[in-house]
Amino acid sequence: MAEITKQEKTKYKLANSIKECMKTAPVDKITVKNIVEGCGVTRQTFYRNFLDKYDLINWYFDKLVLQSFEQIGMGHTVGESLTQKFAFILNEKVFFTEAFRSDDRNSLKEHDFELILQFYTDLIARKTSQPLDDELHFLLEMYCQGSVYMTVKWVLGGMKDSPEQMARTLVEAMPPKLAEVFGRLELL
Repeated sequence: MAEITKQEKTKYKLANSIKECMKTAPVDKITVKNIVEGCGVTRQTFYRNFLDKYDLINWYFDKLVLQSFEQIGMGHTVGESLTQKFAFILNEKVFFTEAFRSDDRNSLKEHDFELILQFYTDLIARKTSQPLDDELHFLLEMYCQGSVYMTVKWVLGGMKDSPEQMARTLVEAMPPKLAEVFGRLELL
């Protein structure tokens, strides 16, 4: 594994601090002051690394989730990567429950949607060597929006289904035309 830089260590310190804050307060009530006091860094250090607390949450989410998605199309299927994503979420239950409760414009829900939409768009374009047509983009956008909605519902509902069940359900819910493209590209 690559060496973690001093800046990365600081970011992880801040992430651990906000995770501690989330045990006792909703995200929307946590301040940057709470976060920096919890890990002994200055506000300037916080703002050198992040725009705001939502930027910190989104960075941490990316660290946890992107590694599972980067393996799609490289031996891992969408279902396997979704299972891994849900396992990460389950493992960080308090963090994700609080993060997904927030409805701020810069919230994790919006970030997750933009992240997976862009990821799938780029993946399909790379595999087919052409941009998505309007119909496929519409289906993908609708699928990603629904996936995030169901992920949030799963998280806030207490994560009763296993990561494997959630992944299987989301793959089965894929619109047929989109599933046909994913199947043809050997991503399912």
